[in-house]
This record gives sequence, C-alpha cells and structure tokens, in this order.
Amino acid sequence: MALRDRLFEFLRRRLEGVPLRIVLWDGERFEFSDAPLITATLHARRVGRLLLTGNMAGLGAAYVSGELSVEGEVEDILKVGVALAERVGHAPVLRHIGPLIGRLRRHTRRQDAADVRYHYDVSNEFYRLWLDRHMVYSCAYFKTGAEDLDTAQEQKLDHLCRKLRLESGDRLLDIGCGWGGLVCWAATHYGVDAVGITLSELQVEEARRRVAEGGLSERVEIRCQDYRDVPESGGFDKIVSVGMYEHVGIANLPLYFRTIARLLKPGGTALNHGITAGDRDGAAQGPPGGEFIDRFVFPGGALPHLSKVIYEIAGAGLEVTDIEDLRPHYPPTLRHWSRRLEAHREAAIAAAGAERYRIWRLFMPGMAYAFERGFLSVAQVLAVKPRKEGPAPRPWTREYQYVPLRDVPLTSEG
Repeated sequence: MALRDRLFEFLRRRLEGVPLRIVLWDGERFEFSDAPLITATLHARRVGRLLLTGNMAGLGAAYVSGELSVEGEVEDILKVGVALAERVGHAPVLRHIGPLIGRLRRHTRRQDAADVRYHYDVSNEFYRLWLDRHMVYSCAYFKTGAEDLDTAQEQKLDHLCRKLRLESGDRLLDIGCGWGGLVCWAATHYGVDAVGITLSELQVEEARRRVAEGGLSERVEIRCQDYRDVPESGGFDKIVSVGMYEHVGIANLPLYFRTIARLLKPGGTALNHGITAGDRDGAAQGPPGGEFIDRFVFPGGALPHLSKVIYEIAGAGLEVTDIEDLRPHYPPTLRHWSRRLEAHREAAIAAAGAERYRIWRLFMPGMAYAFERGFLSVAQVLAVKPRKEGPAPRPWTREYQYVPLRDVPLTSEG
C-alpha cells in the first residue's frame, strides 16, 4: 500500500470529526470533518512518515523547519494539535525519562549561560513586540480578568513588592532580572537600591538602557552574572527571583536556595516565583510535547513539584511564610502574548527569523493549555531568614499584600 493510502487510512480511523484538512506534498487533500478549521500542509514525504509513527517530536521539528506548515486561528490550531497528539502521538517513555534527564543534565556556569542566551539573546525587539511596556516575561496578576496586559503586569510588579514589604533604603537583589522591569519598578515606587543579575547579554543591554532612561543609575545596578557568583554574603535585605529557577536544574535547587540564604541578611525576606510541575514526581502530563520545549524553547529547563521547592527552601535554613498559587493567571497572560505575537507576525519574523516565530507561535498556546488543565502551575513562595535570636518578624495576616505597609502591625517577634 502506498504511503498516502496508509497515511489516510491511519488518520481516518483516529481523526474522524476533527476539523482538520491535510494537504500532501503533491497537493492532494484529505479532510476529516465537514468544516475544517485548520489546514496542515506536508511539504515532504518524510513528514507523512512522522505522522504514521506518531513522532510528535519529529513533527514539531518539521514545523519549525518549515517542512510542515499550519494555517488557521491560534486557538483552533491548539485544539486540533491536542487532538492529534492525544490520538496519534506516541511518547510514553518520555514521561518517565524526562524527569531523569532533568536531574542528570550538568548545569555548569558555561552551559547555563549558553542555554539562557539561546532563549533570550534572540532580539530585544522580538520580545518588545508582544510583551508589556515593562517587558515582564512571566505571568501577569489579574484582579478581574478583564485588565489589559500592561495593567495586569504592573499589578504583578506591585504584588511582588508588597509581599517583600519593600521600604525605602532596602537593598534588593533580583536573580534573573530580565529586562529590568521589576528593579526599576521597585526603585521608582518603593525607594529601594537594587541589583539585578542575568546571564543574557541582550537583557543587560536593554535593562541598563531602561535604568538610565528612568534616571535610576545611582540606585539600580544591572550585572551579567551567575547567581552562584554574587559575592555579597548577607548583603541584601530582600531577594526576589521571578521565572528564573526553572533554568537552575533539579540537582542544583539545594545550591540555589542555599545561595539565596547566604546572600540574605538575617531577618530578610526572599520570594521565589516560578512554574511548578503538576505531577508530584515531576513527570510529564498531558499529550506529548515536552521534548519540543526542551529542544526548541527552554534547553536545560526542569520543573519541580511545589513540594520539592518547599523542601529545598526549608533545607537551606529559610522559614516558609506564604505560598500563593497563581495558575489561573498564566493562561490569560499567554493568550495576551500569543495575540500580540500574531498581530506583529511580519515584524517578529524580521526581528528573530521565521523559525523563531513558528516556535513561539506553537509554544505559547500549548503552555496555556497545560496551565488550564493543571499539568503545570506557578507559585510564589515567600520565606524569611531567621535571626540569631530567633524567628524573623512578620505581619499577623496577609493584609500587608493589599494595603500600605505602614498600616500593617508585625508579630510580637518583631
């Protein structure tokens, strides 16, 4: 039986009713519903064989290279892609070896720098096209769900600052500062002196530009530096890390949190904001696709379960004081990003190339689906470093996260 015949029969049994049209390399078309919403064009016979074998990783690579093209609305592409992965995809072994790979990968300074620069040193203009005005590359914080992206991200920046109980004169360290949005916000609105570190040279360039533009050069320092190399032991009143520890590696989490503890003053506060795995053991959930992210989006990334995060924070000698799950906030953030990317398609391709555009066009809706289904979550974990004389002071309630700090009483320990 010819490849096209085997392919059609294989897909007909599995995709009947899915609103998909497949166009083969010679122009022949197959439709699997009366009203296809998505057209997938296979530009090479090789892609047909990938479909037959359910090789989702290979199909993802073919999409990135242009051997497979997809037309339709992003939301419809996601729905059809999930149906395809669930009914055709075969990657069960990855659910078991994925967490193991994350533990075995060596996170040397050189390798971590290369991984970070692969993801971020694409083009500042590429990210500027679809991020908010502060270029915050982590989930926003919605109070009604109807906010625009700029408003929701400013709400997130302020939520972080309130949780940290930032005050004028505090020395703040931002590990993985991105393009400088948080340190600039904290210095401008809370009067802190801040140090932001990142391994991305392009982020350093943009962050320093924003610092200078905001007249903050005497209060905000941006460094191209590995978290392991920050020398100021006990030098910071507050430490924050947003969307960075995912790059650290599971095996390095103890070192990461011990480093935070080393850099924090006794009585100081640290806040870690990051994605967590839904599975207790960090195994992949949902349809196949994690290998696409590891290869094309976040090489070297690894996600622990929240319980692992808390365990390692406690192991570093810090006291966990607050945990907030923000999973519902990430899907709308990703949808905002995705729509903005689609709206700037030509400019995005000009800034970062067609392959990069296709990667992000597929990645962001897929991540939104993972958060909506609970395969992934995101948590803010707040901790304090005990003083020699005992526990650090803290507010009696969570009211401090929503009202001015001067109106919040501290526990008697303070």
